[in-house]
Amino acid sequence: MSSVIIPSRLSGTVKIPPSKSMAHRAIICAALADGVCHISNVQFSADVLATIGAMRALGATIEIEGDCLTIYPVSASKIIGDEVVIDCNESGSTLRFLTMIALALTDKKVRFVGRGKLGTRPMQAFYDIFEGQGIFYRDDSALTDERLLDLHVQGRLRSGEFYLSGDVSSQFVSGLLFATSLLEGDSVINITTPMQSVGYVDLTIKAMRDFGVDVANYDYRKLVVNGGRRYTARDYAVEGDYSQSAFFAVANLIGNSVDIEGLDPDSLQGDKVVFDLCERLKNTSEKEKITIDGKDCPDIIPVLAVGCALRKGKTEIVNLERLKIKECDRLSATYEVLSTLGAKVSKTENSLIFEGVDSFSGGSVSTYGDHRMAMSIAIASTRARGEIIIDDRRCVAKSYPDFWEVFGKVGGTIR
Repeated sequence: MSSVIIPSRLSGTVKIPPSKSMAHRAIICAALADGVCHISNVQFSADVLATIGAMRALGATIEIEGDCLTIYPVSASKIIGDEVVIDCNESGSTLRFLTMIALALTDKKVRFVGRGKLGTRPMQAFYDIFEGQGIFYRDDSALTDERLLDLHVQGRLRSGEFYLSGDVSSQFVSGLLFATSLLEGDSVINITTPMQSVGYVDLTIKAMRDFGVDVANYDYRKLVVNGGRRYTARDYAVEGDYSQSAFFAVANLIGNSVDIEGLDPDSLQGDKVVFDLCERLKNTSEKEKITIDGKDCPDIIPVLAVGCALRKGKTEIVNLERLKIKECDRLSATYEVLSTLGAKVSKTENSLIFEGVDSFSGGSVSTYGDHRMAMSIAIASTRARGEIIIDDRRCVAKSYPDFWEVFGKVGGTIR
């Protein structure tokens, strides 16, 4: 069902929701711990619910009350049936973290299913490891026209030397870090090319350390994990999400007035860079071209592009290859949406180039079923001259279920 966003300026206070990235990691660590854990300040987005379901499928008991979880550790005796089915919904983190964790925990067949574009997301980095260790896998995702995820694996992961390219998703590295900590014997993960999105690997290492498991990091070229570790039970509060704060940081950049609360200034989240980038866009002379490297912060690029499109002067965002393999092809989607709304933007194979305009027009645009595209369009509407029609407002449930309610409380209007 289409919805109409009415142009209006935003003002007021927004408490940023809990970090989806840290919630994934905390839930996994807690389920692997040696006792009962309590995780507080959790927002139950579709992605987080997918990870909760995955850990339940692997034998954890997880109780939900309010925004809190009580998590009892995984137990092989709680795994029901001969095949474990893990529904990842559309969560790439759930798929890539749990693929390796499952192979460290159970000999049973494990089937990963999902929706949206998840069945087309690259997995070859893991398949290479499976072939080297003789682990069975079969990817049936291509057997349907929709290419819905349908991956089957079975076997036991063994410790040792692993090799991963650093220019693929950091989720592969994180999944392997979790899994190798559970294996007998030590493991070395060798990163064969410069690592992108190092902030997400930092978050994994931090979460593991918070639950008592250390990783030796040799400048992101080599990660050493001692095997046979048991995570330590503890209470844990999830920090605020910098990737979600980006929408309101850019809103302020383009003329709104939103007070942003609920963030940890000492956070290791890579998307924290959005505040520095907004300052740079705001304070650099229009006579000077700005070049922004997007390789380490792909999630904030759609909304950051909104700010770039309205900055007087020339702005270029480069190294955007990874935007093509998100929930949609975000490189093309961002270009199409902003072009339709009147931005002066051009696109190359891996970059977006802007010549600033004073405001956006109205018009009808697609969210491409992508939560971050939908929220970026909402922020763009605050500098639009006419109404913006979108085709799918509900896709924000993937990461920020109450976004439209928050948007409305600070003056946004959608009907």
